[in-house]
Amino acid sequence: MNYLVLLRHGQSLWNLENRFTGFTDIDLSDKGKEEAKQAGRLLKNIKFDKVFTSTLIRAIHTAEIALQNSGDINSHLKLSGGKFQLISSDDLRERDYGSLAGLNKDEVRKKFGDKQVQIWRRSYDTPPPDGESLKDVVARVGKYYKQNIIPELNTGKNILIAAHGNSLRALLIVLGARTPEDINKMEIPTGVPIIFEFEKDKMLSWRILEDNNNNNDIAQSIK
Repeated sequence: MNYLVLLRHGQSLWNLENRFTGFTDIDLSDKGKEEAKQAGRLLKNIKFDKVFTSTLIRAIHTAEIALQNSGDINSHLKLSGGKFQLISSDDLRERDYGSLAGLNKDEVRKKFGDKQVQIWRRSYDTPPPDGESLKDVVARVGKYYKQNIIPELNTGKNILIAAHGNSLRALLIVLGARTPEDINKMEIPTGVPIIFEFEKDKMLSWRILEDNNNNNDIAQSIK
């Protein structure tokens, strides 16, 4: 059995300020760094063969902090200067929020109305102004997944993907865990791993690894 772990970056500074972020390269807040540390502790029994991230710093730093706190099991990924061997791609970036990027979500709701903002945020095929729809993200993430990650999973490797709320929602659709019709019900918390179990290139099950103040039991369940 091998594992695919999806990890949304920890809280970013713009998450904290309730802003649309998208492609803007914003780093983690202090809380986000702590979330990444906790994710690493939850994953301490998985030896990752490869780690994929987006090219945005909040995803890269989340992966690095998680690996630093996952114990010696992932020491083979360490490089000089405290860095880790990561494979980063623009295709794993957050959804492009276009003209909304940088704007406070509450202020946008006041200007355009709750209904319109909800459509921009949660509809499958309606993009925000000058931005991407989730359908667009599924296309780019799905192509990258099929070309770069499926071959690794099929050889029995353990893979970590550190990315973003919408790029991971897109992956849930690609993996068949969600559909375009029900994905809007899925909220992916920051810094909380989602683990998929594979055997002989077949996905067996998936679950969210929440803490519940019992880290050891969670870690043992994926040993």
